[in-house]
Amino acid sequence: MQQALSWGVVILSYIGLGLGSLPRLRMNRATIALVGSALLIALGTVPLPQAWAAIDPTTIVFLLSMMVVNASLSQGGAFQLALLGLIRVSRSPFGLLLMLVFGSGLLSAFLLNDTLALVFTPLTLQVTTVLGLNPIPYLLGLAAATNLGSVATLSGNPQNILIGSFSGIGYLEFAAQMTPIAVVGLLLEVGLLWLYYPEVRSLQPFIHQAPWTPLRLYPPLLRKSVAITAGLFGAFVAGLPLAESALLAAALLLITRRLKPERFLGQVDWNLLVMFSGLFILTQATRELLAGWGPSLGPWAEQVAGSPLALLAAVALLSNLISNVPAVLLLQSLLPLQGTTAWLLLAAGSTLAGNLTLFGAVANLITVEAAARKGYVLTFGEHLRFGLPLTLLTLGFSGLWLSQA
Repeated sequence: MQQALSWGVVILSYIGLGLGSLPRLRMNRATIALVGSALLIALGTVPLPQAWAAIDPTTIVFLLSMMVVNASLSQGGAFQLALLGLIRVSRSPFGLLLMLVFGSGLLSAFLLNDTLALVFTPLTLQVTTVLGLNPIPYLLGLAAATNLGSVATLSGNPQNILIGSFSGIGYLEFAAQMTPIAVVGLLLEVGLLWLYYPEVRSLQPFIHQAPWTPLRLYPPLLRKSVAITAGLFGAFVAGLPLAESALLAAALLLITRRLKPERFLGQVDWNLLVMFSGLFILTQATRELLAGWGPSLGPWAEQVAGSPLALLAAVALLSNLISNVPAVLLLQSLLPLQGTTAWLLLAAGSTLAGNLTLFGAVANLITVEAAARKGYVLTFGEHLRFGLPLTLLTLGFSGLWLSQA
């Protein structure tokens, strides 16, 4: 009876995580993960000390620290300067698309992609409105680029942070293998948008000069944030521990005489941290429940791990059913992942699958909601028309590239 109830809680939790909510309940992914974990602890599936030990401190510290770094850069005005600088040199609708895609893709390789989508979406809407451009292809380009660019490094997105924590792969080693996937993906993205949206093909100069929106810069904080962030990535490149380096950078940024701590900590995504903690416990409970199934799952797991195509397909499917972070947590515990290639395939599949549907990545939802508030409707079908070929092409290239790594 206890095992049946535990399975019910786990299955219902993963369904809720996949949907983002539960019918008739005002719950998000963070509360679903937390409530599911609490019920599993109460049922005795995972005792409280074991549940606490299941939460990976390296991942939580790295995420929290990078959020503080992002908040500091945002408060200083670095993101506004970066985007508007790209727009000023684009000069035409196609130039704007190229600058937006490759600029946001580059930045998302080093900073959390969801944060970039959150900051750049309103700026993109403002620029396209003033220039009289249809914002839909540019918003599609922004969302997809933040996903594709983030695949390049261990600090690009939450699932890569997890994989870096579990695998021990070096920052430069990971980037060397994954950067070509990001570059090819961005090129494919531009090609698809050029094919589907004739208006973005224009090379005619803008009738109006690209607008300078009012900048809210705080020069002392901007200089400090850029300097410390540069030092942080220097530490990453030097092979220093990711979590410890990010924590030190965040601590230095929090030492200030002028800004209140709420300006930084108010931009920390506490929901994401709670969700991660709950997911670690849910994953531990799943391991406990699957422990008796080891003999029957073993051959399947070895077959999937031994085939790049099968592993990519499995993680892509799970990422769209239960979201990418739970998929990574579940697969890394079930599959006998040995060697760098399997970890890289897991990173590629879990990130690239986010472009498949509107619900595949948080960045997609951010852009859709922002467009809707401005009166522009981006439907599930329109996104799928773009996302399906992009996902299949990028996953196919990843499988070929990484299988020969």
